[in-house]
Amino acid sequence: MGNIRALQWRYATKKFDDSRLLSQEKIDILKNAFNLTATSYGLQPLKLVVIQNKELQEKLQEQSFKQKQVGTASHVLVICTEKKINKDFIENYFKRVKHIRETPDEVLAPFRDFLVEDFQAKANDEIHQWAVNQAYLTLGTLLTVCATEGIDACPMEGFEPDKYDQSLKLGEKNLKSVLVLPVGYRADDDMFSNFKKVRRSLEDVIIEID
Repeated sequence: MGNIRALQWRYATKKFDDSRLLSQEKIDILKNAFNLTATSYGLQPLKLVVIQNKELQEKLQEQSFKQKQVGTASHVLVICTEKKINKDFIENYFKRVKHIRETPDEVLAPFRDFLVEDFQAKANDEIHQWAVNQAYLTLGTLLTVCATEGIDACPMEGFEPDKYDQSLKLGEKNLKSVLVLPVGYRADDDMFSNFKKVRRSLEDVIIEID
């Protein structure tokens, strides 16, 4: 289907068909989409947890205000932020740039040093909010790719991050959960799939300047 048709087709799935699983090929597409998402400075301060474990999903469902999408989805994706975005993290990024692009160090050094100094001047809360903003960018990419691939999804902020962090042992990985995205295939009897989209008119949301 075309990109706009795909976006018209997608909706926040309220009921998944728990008998249908996404293929490994589809999951790999979502993993690559996550990794290819644009992030500020290209720093990628995020990791993605991919869950396909019904027992764990049922536990997480309780920690998601009992929203059934978490328990019945084929897979549950959890977008997490890195808790240590420091000098080492930034310098490791520039090492990758140098290795992959073979960019001379004298070219990279000014921007690298600027970012290190800039992040060292920020408060931890400011850095965390910056990372959270990148998570939302990534969520948008994943939702669009889901739509074009015919994958149903339900973006969720409604969960208890601290409990997720404990259940998934994210603290040990220096991660913090930010967003949850159950994915799979909609149930035939999910009445929400047939609802017309409610959006403002283009004239109301687009400002054109000639």
